[in-house]
Amino acid sequence: MKIVATGLLVGAAAIYFLMRWIEHRDGSDTAAWVGFVRAAAEAGMVGALADWFAVTALFRQPLGLPIPHTALIPRKKDQIGEQLGEFVEQNFMTPEVIVERAVDLDMPRRVSGWLADPVNAPRVNDEVSRAIRLGSEMLRDEDVEKFIQAVLSWAAEPVWAPPLGRVLEQLVDENRVEPIIQMLCERAHEWAIDSQDLIDRVVDRDGPTWVPGFVNNLVGDKIYRELVEFTYKVRADPDHDLRRAMHDFVKDFAHELQYDEATIAKFEGIKAELLGRDEVTGAASTAWQAGKDVIEQMLDDPSSTLRTSISDAIVRLGVRIRDDAPLQAKMNTWVARVARHVADNYSTEIISVITETVRGWDAVETSRKIELQVGRDLQFIRINGTVVGSLAGLAIYTVSVLVFG
Repeated sequence: MKIVATGLLVGAAAIYFLMRWIEHRDGSDTAAWVGFVRAAAEAGMVGALADWFAVTALFRQPLGLPIPHTALIPRKKDQIGEQLGEFVEQNFMTPEVIVERAVDLDMPRRVSGWLADPVNAPRVNDEVSRAIRLGSEMLRDEDVEKFIQAVLSWAAEPVWAPPLGRVLEQLVDENRVEPIIQMLCERAHEWAIDSQDLIDRVVDRDGPTWVPGFVNNLVGDKIYRELVEFTYKVRADPDHDLRRAMHDFVKDFAHELQYDEATIAKFEGIKAELLGRDEVTGAASTAWQAGKDVIEQMLDDPSSTLRTSISDAIVRLGVRIRDDAPLQAKMNTWVARVARHVADNYSTEIISVITETVRGWDAVETSRKIELQVGRDLQFIRINGTVVGSLAGLAIYTVSVLVFG
């Protein structure tokens, strides 16, 4: 386009000088049409030069001369970036525009429809596994171990006994402890049924050595029958004295955890000793390492339970949102609120991306890039200047001939 525009300028100059040569050669006998052509060519040459100067002045100094108000883009690059940022902020980053656009996008319906489409299931599977792997790679093992230790230290700081006592007391009041007592009684009865061999060994070992063996057998059988019968009664009778005693023990223990200083101190000492042991933190770190290895192995397998379960859960969520219009409306409301919050509080930071990016550009390189993007259209200005200038010159010369002869 530069060649075309410059060619028109050169053509106009050539025609002008040709007409001047004809005028000089023929003198007073010069044909009338020569003046019209000379005037048109002269005005076209002037228009082409003027528009060449205007276009060139945007990007550089014409002919390298330090003419004022030239090389506008290189000199005002930062100001252009700021004005562009202000324009975007005032016209595109207003809360009203952002909210309207966010609502028009209808993101919940679009995203849920895409997730619910079975065709996209493999990609969902891949993207989920990639996200999990990325999160796993971002977490360094030593950082996770420090985090586990910090959590254990944090958990050990507050006093557990009173809150635990209140919870236990509430469970007693709501009769939630009774199923646990029933389970213990059943386990005790089952143990008693299988305890014949244990009782015989204890009687033989701890009984008097002078007692005959058949007597020990009778004593063992008696103890076994009494133990089985006793545990059966405890298991079958909800109002048994032992069960009431167990119930009272739990209730008293709940009260002591809340109000007895000695019990509280003893409980907290056990807690601190347990959480402070190296075995606890070591077990947590080992669990993290083992869990991480298992997760990575399952992520490598496209048909693993982890990947398919997560992707299936996401697909089901997409189906639910897609088929639930009220939920979509509610989610659109959430999107609008988030968009408004971002526009109200972070529009300046977002727009700063434009201004800071433009500020970081090299002035000459920026001017070159912009010229390459819009230069073709700007060359039309030079072409139009040549054509319009020629027509204007021809019109002016024609009027002057008609008026003054």
